[in-house]
Amino acid sequence: MSSQFQSLWAGFGQVAAVLGLPADVAGACLGGVLLVTGALLTARANRRRARAAAAREERLIESARRASEANETGLAELRGRLGVIAEMMAARQAELTTGLNQRLDDVSARLAESLAATGERLGSGLGQNLAEASKRTADTLGQLGERLAVLDRAQSSLAELSGQVVGLRDILADKQARGAFGQGRMEAIIEDGLPRGSYEFQATLSNGKRPDCLVRLPSSTAALVIDAKFPLEGFEALRLAPNAASATVAAADVRTAIGRHIEDIRQKYLIPGETQDMALMFVPAESIYAEINEHFPDLVQAAHRARVLIVSPNMLMLAVQTMLSILKDVRMREQAGLIQREVCLLMGDVGRLAERVRELERHFTLASKDVEKVLGSLDRISQRGRRIEGVELEESPAAPDKVRPLAVAG
Repeated sequence: MSSQFQSLWAGFGQVAAVLGLPADVAGACLGGVLLVTGALLTARANRRRARAAAAREERLIESARRASEANETGLAELRGRLGVIAEMMAARQAELTTGLNQRLDDVSARLAESLAATGERLGSGLGQNLAEASKRTADTLGQLGERLAVLDRAQSSLAELSGQVVGLRDILADKQARGAFGQGRMEAIIEDGLPRGSYEFQATLSNGKRPDCLVRLPSSTAALVIDAKFPLEGFEALRLAPNAASATVAAADVRTAIGRHIEDIRQKYLIPGETQDMALMFVPAESIYAEINEHFPDLVQAAHRARVLIVSPNMLMLAVQTMLSILKDVRMREQAGLIQREVCLLMGDVGRLAERVRELERHFTLASKDVEKVLGSLDRISQRGRRIEGVELEESPAAPDKVRPLAVAG
């Protein structure tokens, strides 16, 4: 295209030069010529593309026709092959069915033979198997009997425990029995912690009153009073109160009962010169003690003012341990003089032992010197023996009985 345009431009330039046209007129003419030429070329290219598209369409149609013919031929061949394959599969299935029937017949025959042989073996070993089964059954029944015996013992223990629980409930329900229960707990704690002779149960005071326990403290004529008759009815009513109003009434009853009991202890058991200026009020349950300290602090303060100390089982144990330490300290001080005398005697024995050890050391020294002397004598004797042995070797062996005796120096 560029070469044709160049030749066309050169030819048009020559024509313009021959005709004597101006350059702009020649350019405009050339543009028009170019436009016409481009339009002609475009139209010719469009016709060429149309013919090429028509040719491609015809080729596509021909290809589709040929493909359709090939597909029809392939389908026909495929139908034929599928028919052949179906016939082959039917034949193979028939053969497989026949083989399976034969194998099932063989298996059935073998199974019948095996069952017959098993029946013969079972018939021969049936007695032994029954004996073993009877033995295992007897063992199982024996184990079952042992387990039933264990269950019977457990049931008896549960029945006994239930009886104890019922007895405890009866004790807690009865006021006198409940007081005896608290007295028993207090006595057990005192007996376990203090030595005999330092306490007394149900002793009579000078005013005729009998406290639950008197503890004799050392180096003091005044005894410590412990009271175990604590009122528990109000706490039981407070625990079983169905509503807030009943709980308030029960709490008021608790304050009244405990306050009265504190005052009774102060009036009955605090005797100047005969008892200590403080008494212990024993509460037999830790939960009730915690309830008093948590919800009734006014009762605790009132008890302190009345010189009555409320104690639980754990607090009483702590007080008993403190009193036991005091008793041990007093007894140690009482025995201090005896211990000092025994120590002096022990020191005298140690001095005599040291003197005897020194004497034994002197004896050992003398004995050692004697042993040295004995060893020196043994050395000299050994030397003389070696000399005698040398003399015997120098003598003639023909006349051993004529050897001259040697004098041995002492």
